[in-house]
Amino acid sequence: MPVEFLGIGGTNDGSETRPRSGASFDKDYTLRLARAHEDHGWDRVLFAYGSGTPDPAQAAAFVASRLDRLQILLAHRPNVSYPTFAAKTFATLDRISDGRLTVHFITGGTDHEQQREGDYLTKDDRYSRTREYIEIVKRAWTSREPFDHDGEHYRFADFVSDVFPVQQPRPNVSFGGSSPAAYRAGGAEADIFCLWGEPLAETAQQIEAVKQAARDAGRADVPRFQVAFRPILGATEELAWEKAHATVDRIRSRTAGGRSLTRRHSLTSPENTGSQRLLEIANRGERFDRALWTPTAAATGGAGNSNALVGTPETVAQALLDYYDLGVEIISARGYDMVDDTIDFGRHVIPIVREEVAKRDRDRAGGHVGELTAVDA
Repeated sequence: MPVEFLGIGGTNDGSETRPRSGASFDKDYTLRLARAHEDHGWDRVLFAYGSGTPDPAQAAAFVASRLDRLQILLAHRPNVSYPTFAAKTFATLDRISDGRLTVHFITGGTDHEQQREGDYLTKDDRYSRTREYIEIVKRAWTSREPFDHDGEHYRFADFVSDVFPVQQPRPNVSFGGSSPAAYRAGGAEADIFCLWGEPLAETAQQIEAVKQAARDAGRADVPRFQVAFRPILGATEELAWEKAHATVDRIRSRTAGGRSLTRRHSLTSPENTGSQRLLEIANRGERFDRALWTPTAAATGGAGNSNALVGTPETVAQALLDYYDLGVEIISARGYDMVDDTIDFGRHVIPIVREEVAKRDRDRAGGHVGELTAVDA
């Protein structure tokens, strides 16, 4: 099976290790970072969503209109617009990008962050809304005839869009989460299910939980799986670990005294299950499997994609292949010095992983041919 690489469509040069040097939306930096991904073997970049951040759809359109190959993963929260409007926005962006769009739907794991934009639903109700929202968007993308909808969260009559995606029958839907409610919603509706980097055993358990949710929803297929990491590379193992410890020291200096890195996430007592899982794993130990390292997650309160993979490019590539062997087809990776780390990962890790995946596929195909020949004989 193929492997794909997802990077970050950052709009400024800030990260956990350094404050940004300019505006939150820096056009030159946004394009420079996106071009670094396109020029160094990445497949797509994520334009993330936050209550106070630049509009990711506008940033994605800006990049898509200037680059020819890089694909777009657009994060979207259902509370910020009506689903019929969103479906038109997405279809228009798919037109602008000539069919390079995937939409990542965010239910929201923190009540306070959701309430900043007027969303006061409970977490369970948010998941119910997201599932209904995705169903409407899919229908709006594919229906050439007007339709009505009367659901738990949305009601409208006689809607039909006049703009449709380039991709047929529709763009892919991406979804993430680590709670049973997330597994149910994503298992039912997602083409891609996204997980944060956890040890191999826990990742395998999550994959099986999502697959079971898809079966319970009556699907004949299952979502593809994506797992996210923070790679920290060095020319030698010793240099990689020196860099890793220096990275955590910089994060801790920025969070001294309990200062939060962003308004979206607290350093302590996170509400969302994914962050709680990352902190629980960090409490169990710092190193897991081949290269997984948890202090970066612990230092940020388990904020988002925060567990690291540390080592030489060869070590990190082999660690990623361990996840590929579990059934992970999409690798999400983001460094702390985003442009330079994007280039280094693209030059030194992606080629190794792609070569090894191709070898696995050839071996698998050869095995199938041998099996058929033996049966025919």
